Amino acid sequence: MPTVISRPLEWTAMSLVVLAVKTCSDAKQKEREVEVSARVVVVPKEAGPLEVHQLRLPAPDPHQVLIKQFASGICHSQLHTMHRTRVSPEVLGHESTGEVLAVGHAVDHVVPGDRVMVTWVPRQIQTGDRVPAAASVRLDSGELATSSNVFTWADHTLVDERYVVKVPETLATDVTSIIGCAVMTGAGAVLNTANVQKGDSVAIFGVGGVGLSAVVAAKARGADPIIAVDLDDEKLAFAKTFGASHVVNAGTQDPIEAIRLLTTQKGEHTIRRQPVAGADFVFDCIGIRTTMEQILPATRTGFFGAEGGGTAVLVGVPTTELSIDPVDLLMNEKRFVGSIGGSCCPDRDFPTFIDWFEKGALDLESMVTERFSIDEINTATAALAAGKIKGRAILIFD
Repeated sequence: MPTVISRPLEWTAMSLVVLAVKTCSDAKQKEREVEVSARVVVVPKEAGPLEVHQLRLPAPDPHQVLIKQFASGICHSQLHTMHRTRVSPEVLGHESTGEVLAVGHAVDHVVPGDRVMVTWVPRQIQTGDRVPAAASVRLDSGELATSSNVFTWADHTLVDERYVVKVPETLATDVTSIIGCAVMTGAGAVLNTANVQKGDSVAIFGVGGVGLSAVVAAKARGADPIIAVDLDDEKLAFAKTFGASHVVNAGTQDPIEAIRLLTTQKGEHTIRRQPVAGADFVFDCIGIRTTMEQILPATRTGFFGAEGGGTAVLVGVPTTELSIDPVDLLMNEKRFVGSIGGSCCPDRDFPTFIDWFEKGALDLESMVTERFSIDEINTATAALAAGKIKGRAILIFD
């Protein structure tokens, strides 16, 4: 009869520990082995054209996600980075679509193979949360090219998991790349910052990709009227196809007076016994001094003793200082507020924007009017700076 030898319990436990350690070690080794060759747009330290560098992206750190990209938006705000003085090279882009190639061992909301969007706003924020790491790449020269959050002007990117949002596998991968900034910023300003309600009057200065997204959100909320303001008649006509009820060419007429004429309230008067006029909410989706100084006087004056005035919302990235009339602000009880990234929480808000797109309420196919390859990045940014992009431009990666 064979002899049966029982293995002590502590041996079995030890074996499990060894197996667990080996499994963990294997996983970390696998992470270290995953790296890719990437083409990345770099802003050189010295003034000059953008450069496309061929670089090796390392395997993800514990909280990072390595992504093969399909498309990236070309945002106007990136021009500010290109034209300012720098102390080191920088990398650009902050909205894209892609597919996860690898994740760090602390990432638990996406896995390799998932379709995702990259954005520059953390997907959710809670008190005491870990602060997302900045993004950077090491150039062949040894210099570090950095971004404050992400970089998406690249065919592959490596980002902190807080900037990665999982999306349906069947979602279009090209035009939806602009949800991560243009749509989020414009629509979010209407939905979150202003909380526009049915029947509120809205005016939107600047109807590029961000402004058009604000128009769509205002229509979704039932705003009336929705007044688009721009210098380009073609862009204004385009805005009407997205839901603008009225348009104002600020190059041929005074936009403040035009908005006031469209929104005068009969039977309501200010403290100065003037008719109440102006839009309930006025959004500046440009950020230059002229428009920043126009949105407050274009907002509704207060109905003395009954209702406060309207709200001016700064959405575009400002490049200068501005002056406002404090008497108008005080006497008409108006508000001037900022909206960064549409006050969005991507995990909460992106499903809404995706739903609008899938139901046809957010026509991204029409909003994206230009497509460029990564080698055409200087052509793309020059066209953007010259105001030649009617809607939104994107980079398409092979």
